[in-house]
Amino acid sequence: MSEQGETDRGLGLAGWLTKGFITSPLTPLIILAALAVGLIALISLPREEEPQISVPLVDIHIQASGLTAEDAVQLVTEPMENIVQAIDDVEHVYSQTRDDMAMVTARFEVGTSADAAILRVHEKVRANQDRIPVGIPEPLIVGRGINDVAIVTLTLSGKPGHEVSSYDLTRMARALRGELTKIDDVGLTYLTGEAQEAIRVAPDPEKLALYGVTLQQLAGKVQNANRAFSTGKLRDQGQQIDLIAGETLTDPAEIASLLLTTRDGRPVYVGDVAQIEFVPDMSEQYAANVTRTEDGDLHRAPAVTLALAKRAGANAVIVAEEILHKVHTLEGDLIPESVALSVTRDYGETANEKANELLFHLALATLSIIALVWLSIGWRESIVVAVVIPMTILLTLFAAWIMGYTLNRVSLFALIFSIGILVDDAIVVIENIARHWQLDRGKSKIKAAIDAVAEVGNPTIVATLTVVAALLPMLFVSGLMGPYMSPIPANASAAMIFSFFVAVMVTPWLMIKVAGKKGADSGAHEEGDGALGRIYRKVATPILATKARSGLFLVLTVVVSFGSLGLLYTKDVTVKLLPFDNKSELSVVVDLPEGASVEATDAVVQKVAHAAMDLPEVVAAQTHAGTAAPFNFNGLVRHYYLRALPEQGDVQVNLLPKGERDRTSHDIALELRDRLNTLDLPEGTVVKTVEPPPGPPVLATLLAEVYGPDAETRREVARKLRAAFEEVPYIVDVDDSFGVQPRRLRATISSDDLEFFGVQEADVFDTLAILNGQTTVGYSHRGQGRDPIPITVARAKSDRVMDQRMLSTPIPANVLPGARGVVELGDVVQVREEQASFPVFRRNGRDIEMVTAELAGDFEAPLYGMLAVADKIDAMDWPEGHKPQIALNGQPADESGVTLLWDGEWEVTWVTFRDMGAAFGVALLGIYILVVAQFGSFRVPLVILTPVPLTFIGIMLGHWLWGAPFSAPSMIGFIALAGIIVRNSILLVDFIRHTDPAGKSDLDILIEAGAIRFRPILLTALAAMIGAAVILADPIFQGLALSLFFGLISSTLLTVLVIPAIYRVFKT
Repeated sequence: MSEQGETDRGLGLAGWLTKGFITSPLTPLIILAALAVGLIALISLPREEEPQISVPLVDIHIQASGLTAEDAVQLVTEPMENIVQAIDDVEHVYSQTRDDMAMVTARFEVGTSADAAILRVHEKVRANQDRIPVGIPEPLIVGRGINDVAIVTLTLSGKPGHEVSSYDLTRMARALRGELTKIDDVGLTYLTGEAQEAIRVAPDPEKLALYGVTLQQLAGKVQNANRAFSTGKLRDQGQQIDLIAGETLTDPAEIASLLLTTRDGRPVYVGDVAQIEFVPDMSEQYAANVTRTEDGDLHRAPAVTLALAKRAGANAVIVAEEILHKVHTLEGDLIPESVALSVTRDYGETANEKANELLFHLALATLSIIALVWLSIGWRESIVVAVVIPMTILLTLFAAWIMGYTLNRVSLFALIFSIGILVDDAIVVIENIARHWQLDRGKSKIKAAIDAVAEVGNPTIVATLTVVAALLPMLFVSGLMGPYMSPIPANASAAMIFSFFVAVMVTPWLMIKVAGKKGADSGAHEEGDGALGRIYRKVATPILATKARSGLFLVLTVVVSFGSLGLLYTKDVTVKLLPFDNKSELSVVVDLPEGASVEATDAVVQKVAHAAMDLPEVVAAQTHAGTAAPFNFNGLVRHYYLRALPEQGDVQVNLLPKGERDRTSHDIALELRDRLNTLDLPEGTVVKTVEPPPGPPVLATLLAEVYGPDAETRREVARKLRAAFEEVPYIVDVDDSFGVQPRRLRATISSDDLEFFGVQEADVFDTLAILNGQTTVGYSHRGQGRDPIPITVARAKSDRVMDQRMLSTPIPANVLPGARGVVELGDVVQVREEQASFPVFRRNGRDIEMVTAELAGDFEAPLYGMLAVADKIDAMDWPEGHKPQIALNGQPADESGVTLLWDGEWEVTWVTFRDMGAAFGVALLGIYILVVAQFGSFRVPLVILTPVPLTFIGIMLGHWLWGAPFSAPSMIGFIALAGIIVRNSILLVDFIRHTDPAGKSDLDILIEAGAIRFRPILLTALAAMIGAAVILADPIFQGLALSLFFGLISSTLLTVLVIPAIYRVFKT
């Protein structure tokens, strides 16, 4: 018994597990269970294109009617900021204050629950209700999060040859919305371009003056005549029944025939002093769909778009498919033949397309590795690998499901790139079992297999843990990139851990089952004398011949490795957070100078749409003026859903599917931007071509925040900065936060005139409000399931001008008891022109001005724009105290001087690379501790870690050859490489240390160790390279593939020479 116990103790964890499962009937059941749970996870995992980043944004809208921006900041914005700043998990408090309104935005920490964020803001504002100033209405609190982004948008417009009004389209879109919201998991829905129908009562100031009727009388009469309410119950014929007073008005003729009593007692009909009519659209907006007709001409038609989001946690693919299936069944019934319904966004389709493409890559990588094992070891071993890889992947998918991840491009990349690594454990175990069967044919296969696993067990555990130690610290990257990247370390680490258990529990059982009578393929395990071993001896012998040669080789290797980083300095390899993706949509954001009319904005967006439609890859364009287009994740962060001012417009550009065009969306965007620059647009118009960002969205790629002692200084510095931006050729779409001051009119009241004419201020203000606004006095209910129509007192758009007619509107003069006279508006008001205030932007309680831009052309990362702008700033002449101090991170503590803080994509880049650098440091420390534990030495781990910098050569050359930027995925590849390379080093050093020195010189031992281990090291490197090779074509994760692929080439070839060279120099 004691002998048996000793043997078990010598087996270690790996051998003990193998012994327990190699003949166990549980093993095939474990394989079946793994397949079952994995397939359940594969079906159940929600599919999305990108990971869902929860960045709750809560907007607090405050009306501050009559206040200038500066006064509103003091009265409402600052107190509200102080309230919001005290809420838990609020990362930033932004505010923008304009004349008459303010908006405070709380941006919560990444990962905060959207519901919790909104509740906290509501609770805090409610608790401080007493601090809201007199005359300021209760704030409107609106929460927006990732789940409010529409996954499907459906655009309705008239077909060529059919004139369909926006009113008719709106009715269809509302009916369509009613049907589609019945589908499970449909979340927020909204319409853009919606017509706002009304029965309009348009007062005629001249007629009012003629009859002496005031606007208050007119509005009051219509409002009271439209009342209907329950007065309670009364008894009638032995029953108790309701008594309803009044009934609502149903058509314009009823309103026109209402009687008014004039101030002097004459009866007048409402129709005598106002024009009453049904108006299909009262809105100040234009939305259109621009398409090509069959003969190639452009067709513009009014459009209404229905946007549908999904609920949190729902599968985007399934929800989108159900929506489109339902729409298909309604065509011809709810949607007539004359109306074209276009699917202008379908994130379900793109998510499914991406997932299927990556699952294909996953299968391709798996088959390639099986083929590699077949060719290099044998067909039986390849069968084992063919079971082991899918089993490990399915277990990893199950783990991803349990951890709450979705099936998206990032989690699938984690699987693809880990395939090459997770097969390593199985390859090492298979190789060693086969070797043991060859060495001792007298021993039983089961006993030999257990011994074989026990022999490589401990190094395999350490090697597996080194890869986990390299990857896991990346889980702690903070900021917006954290949740974007977290599936990589989580899923890849899970895959590694599962691969170890599969390798020691399932692989030996499979080997026994597939071995047949002969055992493993003979001839597959030549100990160092194979072709690869001979090549290695030829190369290594001259290098290791003398200490001097080995030393020179080491020095050259170090110089070349670190010298390759010079490609970053010379800008042959650029640095960027993430490269652009190839999407099927673009947008163009248009800003005219403040004060421009919505008609002028529409004219510009039509020009933009026509320029876009000239590109062969563009299918259609939806234009919006004075209303916001359906927003995506980028628009959520940039608050595009609030773009409803007359001078604001945008164009949504739909491209052909990726498979039907040669150019990427980024290349198309570059050409579109060049074309837009040639358009003849009104002075001061800014047109920005916006691409969906590949990762976390920011306010602008290049964002300069200007801090300073006062508003005038900040604006002056910002104007000069804008000029500096515009001088750099690759800085494009430059804009600022303050624009120009628009004109406005102010009507003031003379108290002397009020006294003289006997008029009250309230009557003057009410008259102006009704005359120039839209006052809804009730609803016309039409029954039979039809929508009620608002009854609105408002003048026609063309009448809304400050002229003599407007000033002739009568006002009641009834200060004295019994007074029934009227006076004209012009008698008591003076109108003067003035400038509106500049908007005031604040971040975390500090006033700022912003200059924003994108990058396109030679460089596309903010770092290069920042360096170019810094040079321009130095070259400029600055007044005393105006030259800005440049800050790269963190708001300035002292605002008495001028500071330029770089934000935007740079902030995310800074945080990401800082945290990944720290993660790399932690990874190296973790690996060092593991290797110390394995070898019981402090110096050996240093030898094992030396090949890590050797990856620089391959990584830099790979990026340079491909013309790709060094991105965050490249950094992930570099960190993962550390784990893979160290794994190879451990196998080599372990062999050198445990070789029997009898009859061999130190040099022989080194060359023999290298020759024997070269094949398995090369094999595991090739497996990892295959995993990387299949994702080389992906635009975003190309950097990760390049790092792994070329880093493995350089470091694998150098590791087997550098480690023996170090031993040669320091140990022999």
